[in-house]
Amino acid sequence: MNLKISLAVIVLVCNGLAAQEMGFEEYNPKSTLVVPVHEVTKAKYPFVDIHSHQRSMSAQSLKGLVADMDAMNEAIMVNLSGGSGSKLAESVDNIAKNYPNRFVVFANVDFDGAGKPGWTEKTVAQLEADIKKGARGLKVFKSLGLRNVDSDGKRLAVDDVRLDPIWAKCGELGVPVLIHSADPKSFWDDMNADNERWLELKTHSRRKRSDTDPAPWQQIIYEQHHVFKKHPKTKFISAHMGWYANDLQQLGGFLDDMPNMYVGIAAVIAELGRQPQNAREFFIKYQDRILFGKDSWKPEEFPTYFRVLETNDEYFPYYKKYHAFWAMYGLNLPDEILKKVYYKNALSLVPGLDKSLFPED
Repeated sequence: MNLKISLAVIVLVCNGLAAQEMGFEEYNPKSTLVVPVHEVTKAKYPFVDIHSHQRSMSAQSLKGLVADMDAMNEAIMVNLSGGSGSKLAESVDNIAKNYPNRFVVFANVDFDGAGKPGWTEKTVAQLEADIKKGARGLKVFKSLGLRNVDSDGKRLAVDDVRLDPIWAKCGELGVPVLIHSADPKSFWDDMNADNERWLELKTHSRRKRSDTDPAPWQQIIYEQHHVFKKHPKTKFISAHMGWYANDLQQLGGFLDDMPNMYVGIAAVIAELGRQPQNAREFFIKYQDRILFGKDSWKPEEFPTYFRVLETNDEYFPYYKKYHAFWAMYGLNLPDEILKKVYYKNALSLVPGLDKSLFPED
């Protein structure tokens, strides 16, 4: 065997060994399965995106957003990052002048410092002013329960009694509270071979939590549910299906127990798509309590949501491997349930949405 052949053999052997040593991050095989494909680039019915985040509500930004929204049949966008005071007022005014029926904003509250003299009264007054100005609801970020601290520097619990007047005011004014508490439970679990979120935690290490950083997962979830129960006259939308999209039986129990609790499907479509029969039954049973939402504004990702909800396609991928390395299946929801998820439930919860943008039935 000459030198050139010997080197070639060595290269082939080394390449083969390298392939065998491939890490999980790199392994991403293309499926050889051939099944019917129904790509859905435009939702079957006009929809309300109850969970969007936009930094700018300027006239120019709105124009670009509307073009993308029209392309996929999005009738109304709810910007949850509305802020408060002058920032919110500017956004509301720009919407009114340019696209008055296509966008709404939710107000936000800065919870840090709760407990200072007059903090609760001042915060409630500002929230009421924001609603009067045009905010259609309150969005509570996950910082409450994770990072916000009170006037003594202690973790501010989601169900802290000093916050009760805020939830009560929303009920009094007839606006919903969309609240995100905690993160997926796997972020609190040991980061080992049994953790479904191992790849996400490896690539996004700051997402790892523990029972002391800042509190046990179950405690934060309990605090959220405690708020729901304390304020039955206020309607709450639990973001990301309350992080129970992987346990719909348990989630159903919560919905049964708390009639004022609703859920949004933003960022958990991969959980639903891997259990099509179970998820379909859940949507049928709780069809009046589920709202469409996406979270991150990436128009190219919306078709995956449409495909899961509308088709009976089999074994297709999610768009972020570190969120879901498994394949998904369509739920093939009935038209009446699609209408409720896409727009009817939002119209019943969020005041002042333009119903003329949607079918009359």
